Amino acid sequence: MIGLLIFLGVVAVVVFYGIAVYNGLVALRNQFKNAFSQIDVQLQRRYDLIPNLVETAKGYMKHERETLEAVIQARNQAATAARAVEADPTNALAMRELGGAENALSGMLSRFFALAEAYPDLNANQTMMQLQEELSSTENKIAFARQAYNDAVMHYNTKRESFPDSIIAGSFSFTAAQLLELEEQEARKPVKVSF
Repeated sequence: MIGLLIFLGVVAVVVFYGIAVYNGLVALRNQFKNAFSQIDVQLQRRYDLIPNLVETAKGYMKHERETLEAVIQARNQAATAARAVEADPTNALAMRELGGAENALSGMLSRFFALAEAYPDLNANQTMMQLQEELSSTENKIAFARQAYNDAVMHYNTKRESFPDSIIAGSFSFTAAQLLELEEQEARKPVKVSF
């Protein structure tokens, strides 16, 4: 009888431990999904600012139509990639595509701002200055949100890969989460705003 009670006690401890690990993995997965939604809010703000920036510049930069169109195209591709990740933040391929699209958009914005410097009237435009300031602020918010997201992903992946939690994670198909990585040269440099 005592042996049966000990056996049932051990089984109960294992079951409760398994439930705690499962619930912990669910909580961490939800945490990194929520962290991505914070990035998504800032990315959407960025995507909303870009057409206004381009519209403001159109009157001044008539000969730079290709650049203006390329900025809008890069913005649209990044927005599409963000929607794919928003639908499923656990999709590693979609996250990599978002990183690539964001890198392309950052490159186009850098090119846009470099060209804009050649137009003194544009740089003196109050609307342009305000939009550049808002974009710069949004870029900083994206960086902070991305760091919070990557921290949440790291915490989730560490728990998912740790023994014996990896047994529960593998049994219930908790897949690895993908970090949002941006290219070093563009991601770490703030958007240059010149007046």
